[in-house]
Amino acid sequence: MARSSAHPPTDYTRAESGPASIPMTPEPPTDPNGTVGNLVSDAMAHLSTLVRAEIELAKIEVGASVKQAVRGSLFFAAAAAIGLFSLFFFWFMVGEILAIWLPRWAAFTIVFGAMLAMAGLLVFLGIRRVKKIKKPEMTLSEASATAQAVKSAAARG
Repeated sequence: MARSSAHPPTDYTRAESGPASIPMTPEPPTDPNGTVGNLVSDAMAHLSTLVRAEIELAKIEVGASVKQAVRGSLFFAAAAAIGLFSLFFFWFMVGEILAIWLPRWAAFTIVFGAMLAMAGLLVFLGIRRVKKIKKPEMTLSEASATAQAVKSAAARG
């Protein structure tokens, strides 16, 4: 059977350097005089290929987005590390500024006390937040109701 000129040959192959994809093969031409069952079968084959291709495309796009997100988060991690290390120098600067008016030992003692006070305040705020965490009451009640239903069903059966 010869191909009609209305349907040019389709080549679904990809170059070796392209992204990973599902293997696609050229499909035989559709017989316009075929039965309804053959046409439905062909439509299902085309639909299946289309769905697999769409899923593969989504995987490729999501994979690329995840890679970009990871690369972007590395910049945030580097910024956080630099910020934490710069705090060390900030507190030295504060101590040196206070040393203009006070003896050096007193200036750095004040800085040390201020840092301890801030750490204590953050611990206090953290403890307050942790104490506000409530137990999952709905989950616990559903679990106990399920356990009760299983016990009563086992007692009956």
